[in-house]
Amino acid sequence: MIEVQNDSLVISFPEVHPQARLTISFQRTLRIPDDGRDYPLPPGLGCFPLRHVDDFAKAVPPDWLRHGGIMMPMYQSEALWLNFGCAYIRDQGTYPFAVKIATGKINAVTGESWRNGLNRRPQDYMVAPNQPWLDGFCVSQGLIRQFVAMPLGAGYSAEEQVTGRAEHGGLQIAIYPMKREIFEKRFPKPEVSKLRRRSLDADDCLCCSVAPGAMGLAPGGRMRQEITTDPFDLNDWSPAYQSRCFVHLCNSLTWRQITGQNPPHPPLTAKEYTQAHLPWFEYYDAEARALNGSQVLAGLKSVAEMAKTKGDMPLPENETVTPERIVQLRAHLKPSQVREGSF
Repeated sequence: MIEVQNDSLVISFPEVHPQARLTISFQRTLRIPDDGRDYPLPPGLGCFPLRHVDDFAKAVPPDWLRHGGIMMPMYQSEALWLNFGCAYIRDQGTYPFAVKIATGKINAVTGESWRNGLNRRPQDYMVAPNQPWLDGFCVSQGLIRQFVAMPLGAGYSAEEQVTGRAEHGGLQIAIYPMKREIFEKRFPKPEVSKLRRRSLDADDCLCCSVAPGAMGLAPGGRMRQEITTDPFDLNDWSPAYQSRCFVHLCNSLTWRQITGQNPPHPPLTAKEYTQAHLPWFEYYDAEARALNGSQVLAGLKSVAEMAKTKGDMPLPENETVTPERIVQLRAHLKPSQVREGSF
């Protein structure tokens, strides 16, 4: 069952385990500069608002009704990241899930067109809670390109660059729980995560018909983030109980027309954030192994690179910044264990 609670998706599988529950929030964030440099993780600045497509059946495009799911607003060139939260079960630990993410039905890990099921050659999914976040397209080992919203049909999105069409847009999510008998076998003892929160308290028209105001996700600036390998067996996951959700993206004007509600204010720029000496983040997991990344995704043009070929200026305030305050987030280290950094 999939629900929207407090502007987050809550996916539960009571038929597998009474507490098999995964929460996915879509975090507003800084758009890091698209300047060829590698940046640390930007913060979460609060959740995007989510609404049921069915609640606005008279106002949304017919294709949105066919796909069902939810919708959320994004400004052009705004960025987001996905936060994964798994339910903690006393005396056993957090319940694991395999999570597939695609943008415009292009897999964000492999760059391949959407395939049903879980695949290992190459691995086309992530494992939560081992993978606590996803900020963009996996382009190489330890590097991603940030998810950046651009108008569908303008040629920037990963979908359009890979397929030559602007057909789907948005985000597609599939979730598979671990089989209960496997979970109970693998997690006999408590395991409390001590990971700190990353959020702050605080012109080439491609062939297809595109809904007005629809958005796709394009590759933006480069960021240091590992997409980790699955530490479990492929048969540990339960394909019989998958859940799927289509997340439609629309620009702020379309959101207001459909819902009658104002979208959130535009987020801070990376320059404004850095000048205020607010924290960026680096995540270190002592046990994780990173995937190599996708050659297909690595070959895509970033928004800034595509803009040069088009003569556009879609990225305002793209100045290079130098993060000064970087918070180290640690996982799978003993409280007394010293992390070995670079020399």
